[in-house]
Amino acid sequence: MIVLAAHLAAAVALLLWSVRLIRTGVERAFLPGLKRHMKDRADNRLTAAASGSIAAMLMQSSTAVALIGAGFAVSGMLAPHAALALLLGADLGSAMMTQVLLLPVQALIPFALVFGVAIFLKARSRKSKQVGRMVIGFALVLISLGMIRDAAAPFGGNPVVQNIAAYFQGDLVSAFAIGALISWAMHSSLAAVLTFAAFAAAGLTAAPVAAALVIGANFGGGLIPFALLWSSERPARLVAIGNLVARGGMALLFLALLVGGIVDLAILGSDPGQQAVRLHIVVNATLLALALPLSGRIVRIADAALPSHAERTVATVSALAPDALDHAPLALACAQRELLRMAETVQAILVPVMKLFRGWDPDIVRVIEIRENDIDRMHFETKIYISRLRENGIPPGLDKKTLEIAAVANSLEEAGDRIAVDLVALAKKMQDKAIRFSDQGISDLDHFHDQVVTNGQLALRVLTTGDAEAARQLVAEKDRIRLEEQKLQERHLRRLQQGAAASLETTNIHQDTLRLLKQVNAALSYVAYPIAEETGDLLGSRLASFRSSGDAA
Repeated sequence: MIVLAAHLAAAVALLLWSVRLIRTGVERAFLPGLKRHMKDRADNRLTAAASGSIAAMLMQSSTAVALIGAGFAVSGMLAPHAALALLLGADLGSAMMTQVLLLPVQALIPFALVFGVAIFLKARSRKSKQVGRMVIGFALVLISLGMIRDAAAPFGGNPVVQNIAAYFQGDLVSAFAIGALISWAMHSSLAAVLTFAAFAAAGLTAAPVAAALVIGANFGGGLIPFALLWSSERPARLVAIGNLVARGGMALLFLALLVGGIVDLAILGSDPGQQAVRLHIVVNATLLALALPLSGRIVRIADAALPSHAERTVATVSALAPDALDHAPLALACAQRELLRMAETVQAILVPVMKLFRGWDPDIVRVIEIRENDIDRMHFETKIYISRLRENGIPPGLDKKTLEIAAVANSLEEAGDRIAVDLVALAKKMQDKAIRFSDQGISDLDHFHDQVVTNGQLALRVLTTGDAEAARQLVAEKDRIRLEEQKLQERHLRRLQQGAAASLETTNIHQDTLRLLKQVNAALSYVAYPIAEETGDLLGSRLASFRSSGDAA
């Protein structure tokens, strides 16, 4: 029994990792385009929901779409109700993807593995490699589902398991709660539903129990973005609360219908596994149909329920523990945590700054100023901390690490200055002169800003995990952003040649904004340089050039 349980746990672990593998490939290859697609099609509820659905199917995650939509809401690019429409569509897209992954295509597994591995190993472009990663992930999902079915089948004859299954048949509310908890623990309602469907197909759970588990997974799926976004700014919290109210309420409604015997699972097919998946789709399709027209009202209810208070600033408790200075590795870990706090604060002022170019907002400016002071304080304290550590004497192998931490702190402080001082000053100049960017101009700037914000999120991941692949991607993004800035500068010059009045009025501010965003991106990208140099993915001369020139290009 222990061996069977280990096999089942391993199969579920492989499923989680496979789904993540697909999402990682999509994010690394197509995330900027997906974000632009979602933002550009959020003009009305239907197109917003459709774009959210497509994005969730590609990314294998409605939570990822929730985080993107919340970022749009915080930056002012989308109203919270439009971001909620994205998320409602994403819930349905994620549900439909469960059906796609359960199609009888096992014969394709060997071909998908060979094709995916060949592309990943032989392709030269980063995007092609990520396509290979996605194909490998798809094949591994199919393998893991087969493993779950095979591992779960012997449990059906176990008396203990039979007693547990019989209990849940008489207590569907408990099955609902278990489904919500498992979905939360997996941080993926898609993976949870696939697991429950595999259990049902193997005869481990009866159809009503599988249905209750799936409905619970939908409730848990609403809790995931709620928890992840609760510490974010108010617009993001409104989106998360609205989604939880809508999706959680729909899950409770279907639970009541199931317990009351009103839901006839037979109309969804004869196979319990298919019944579970199709019920999942029905729940989310019903949610979209009922909640989408009411998205504005749902957000207003969330706004009324959420207490008004000043936006929170970075915690004043420093990660730089003085007691750790006598132990160099521990002190360096403290300094690394402080760098992460700095980077999070830089990201927190980068996201909303573009909103000032659409309309001056003293509240946003005040929050940016407070957080910029936090960045300056953390920068100063980190340098002093590193200096004291070096005075105490450190092992030769750690000396380079102290210099790297100080250099990254300098770079993050530079990014904060470019945002809080220079970009805010440009927005204030537009306010004072009562001028506005052209429609094409602000669209270009928003798109460019989106890419820099995405790279800021990648920088946070590098600081958190030290992942070499993410570091390589971030360094590559610095070069890509430089080329993108050149392209947008040329596009602006073409508008000037055409005599566009708005472009003529704002030409200096437009070009300076592009340049400053490029500098912010370069400063954020620098967090990856120590890792990339250590793994041999960065020429030492190139890094030295960056350090010596302080280039933020």
